[in-house]
Amino acid sequence: MALKLFTLIASLCFMSCFMVITSQRDEYDPTTKTMEEFSGYAVHEPHLQDSFTSLSVDTESLQRQIDELSTFSDTPAPSVTRVLYSEKDVSARRYIKNLMALSGLSVKEDAVGNIFGRWDGYEPELAPVSTGSHIDAIPYSGKYDGVIGVLGAIEAINVLKRSGFKPKRSLEVIMFTSEEPTRFGISCLGSRLLAGSKELAELLKITMDGQNISFSDAARFAGYENAQDLSSVFLRKGSYSAFIELHIEQGPILEEEATSIGVVTAIAAPASIKVDFEGNGGHAGAVLMPMRNDAGLAAAELALAVEKHVLESGSIDTVGTVGILELHPGAINSIPSKAHLEIGYSHKPEEFAAPEDIANGNVHPGLLLKNLV
Repeated sequence: MALKLFTLIASLCFMSCFMVITSQRDEYDPTTKTMEEFSGYAVHEPHLQDSFTSLSVDTESLQRQIDELSTFSDTPAPSVTRVLYSEKDVSARRYIKNLMALSGLSVKEDAVGNIFGRWDGYEPELAPVSTGSHIDAIPYSGKYDGVIGVLGAIEAINVLKRSGFKPKRSLEVIMFTSEEPTRFGISCLGSRLLAGSKELAELLKITMDGQNISFSDAARFAGYENAQDLSSVFLRKGSYSAFIELHIEQGPILEEEATSIGVVTAIAAPASIKVDFEGNGGHAGAVLMPMRNDAGLAAAELALAVEKHVLESGSIDTVGTVGILELHPGAINSIPSKAHLEIGYSHKPEEFAAPEDIANGNVHPGLLLKNLV
């Protein structure tokens, strides 16, 4: 039921967005109270008034597609792991392109593998309305993250087609390359290039993954021979008139409040910190506690300080996570001589933003990290 509601809402939002945009004829007047007053036209054309009642989502087909896409994974079900430009990622991309083609969309890709499926409107020269998301998946994730925004968008177009709707502006589904930072440590890679990030384009020329494979070599393996010319990915200003993304919440709030859908009003600004500790190793059974300089305990204290800092921040939307903690030599009978941890931190822009305070130990007045070395 939730899946049907999500996709139906996507269709309605898609249709409403299309109608609102195309009905604007004059400059914005702040005294205008309604879209009808603003445009001189009804928000929904009279002959389209019955379209909403005839929308029918094929939930069985959509769920089947979600399940099929989840099989392109480097980890066994029910988890999904799909890393940028891996064999599974390439197969999943092929699956998406086939679905777009079967839905009657014209399909194209850019130099890094952003995939575009377009349904031409009857005035195709107008900037299109677009929707979409990503299909790459962090290790051991679920099968809905990002995917519902891509497969749901394709189904939303199918819903509109079955209803007899014909758009004035073209409608376009976008599958963005590499929203997750799993392989190269860079999030929203495809969308940032589309937005014209010259800094990212330069950075990718020297970026390597954990296996010392360059971004350009990885892209070439996946079939993107022109990935060195990243400026070709940049969109011109005004390429799209509007964009809407359907996404899962990835948290429990909507479910706990028995709310089917929410509207995003802000995006949390993320930051990450990598911290390395060096102490003195030794035999765990022979070096007495007062004589130790334990890098592992220093890392543990910092991890607890992150939690304390965030909980006492007074902001419900600020989060901090220590998702990586590595100890060397990593034996139960050996005192850690080195420790490495990585902190993920996010907050809304209007709230405090001081992740460097955590790294510097300036978390709370009087706080002492006893094992810092």
